[in-house]
Amino acid sequence: MTTLDRYVLRKFSVPFFYCFAGFVGIWFIFDLADNLQDFMQGHATAEALLDYYASQVPEIIVIALPLATLLALLYSLAGMSRSNEIISMLGAGRSIFRILTPLFVVGLLLSAITAFFNYEGAPHATGMKKVIVGDIKRGRKSDKTIKGHLFRNREDFRTWFVSRMSLRGERIQDVQIIQQDAEGNVSQKFYAKEAVFDPVMSRWVLMAAKHVVTDAEGNILKSQMPGNIAIDGWSETPWRISSSMLNADFLSVPELNDYLKYNADFPEKRLAAYRTHWHYRWAMPVVCFLVVFVAAPCGIVYSRRGVLGGVALAIGMFFSLVFFSSLFIALGKGGRVTPFTAAWGPMIAFFLVGLLLLWMRSTNREMPKLKIPGLS
Repeated sequence: MTTLDRYVLRKFSVPFFYCFAGFVGIWFIFDLADNLQDFMQGHATAEALLDYYASQVPEIIVIALPLATLLALLYSLAGMSRSNEIISMLGAGRSIFRILTPLFVVGLLLSAITAFFNYEGAPHATGMKKVIVGDIKRGRKSDKTIKGHLFRNREDFRTWFVSRMSLRGERIQDVQIIQQDAEGNVSQKFYAKEAVFDPVMSRWVLMAAKHVVTDAEGNILKSQMPGNIAIDGWSETPWRISSSMLNADFLSVPELNDYLKYNADFPEKRLAAYRTHWHYRWAMPVVCFLVVFVAAPCGIVYSRRGVLGGVALAIGMFFSLVFFSSLFIALGKGGRVTPFTAAWGPMIAFFLVGLLLLWMRSTNREMPKLKIPGLS
């Protein structure tokens, strides 16, 4: 790393940390103001508040990093442009790409950090936010249960009617299981007070269960009085049963992998949202890297008159990316575009536009101008 690289990084890092800390502080103030009444009503302890805000760290990092990167790049590069430092670097034989090389490396590093938190932590934080606030308001911890759930195993022709199921353990309460044959005729029925899954043996144990065997006409051929029944070979697991009703927005990458694996028999339209979010978990962190391609050419100017227009153009393009990403994700979840296109389409377009702007700046071509009414 050369002295020039260290200088560019130092110019970027100071405003970046200020911007990041500022976004975190603003988020904290707004969130506290929004939930303060609920916290007071539930007589929230310091430990409960600490646990709540600790659980939200991944989400705020994922949100704040791209914005802090954008503003820090615009501030640092515009400042070096106004003081003619960029022109001096170019006069010393450095190209625009070489000047920005350390910033591209930083963009990759920030993308990797965002991907780490977006892999699992951020989706869970978003999904559990309202639940945790509600628990604090009521002064109790959530039992995280599913009630009145129906699960259909299309591969094995089995249907589960679940009265109550905890997401923390391996137990299901008050369950009815119907087994059908390939023609759709009911062949077996199980009624159990509780169903317990042994993950080591891959075995279901139906507690206080009644087992009924029927023929194609529905006549009872065999009826077993209530007792414990151990069943091996069933492909269902508690997570597979519960995941069929989970929101794709709040699932981590491993959970999305499991959902798509165990529910592959679902209609493609039903799986579209989960495939889209799987791709989006990997596409979204790339924004930190892509921002460099847009903010850098907009922040580098060769005259003082072009600073405001470049900053406005970069911010406008960034929020356009946010808008079109949300739009394409909605189209992907509805099955109107492919999951890959929904997640990566806006990112690829943003990258190409950034490359074009960077090429125009490096070849000293006229940049597009974003005119703001009332400002000259």
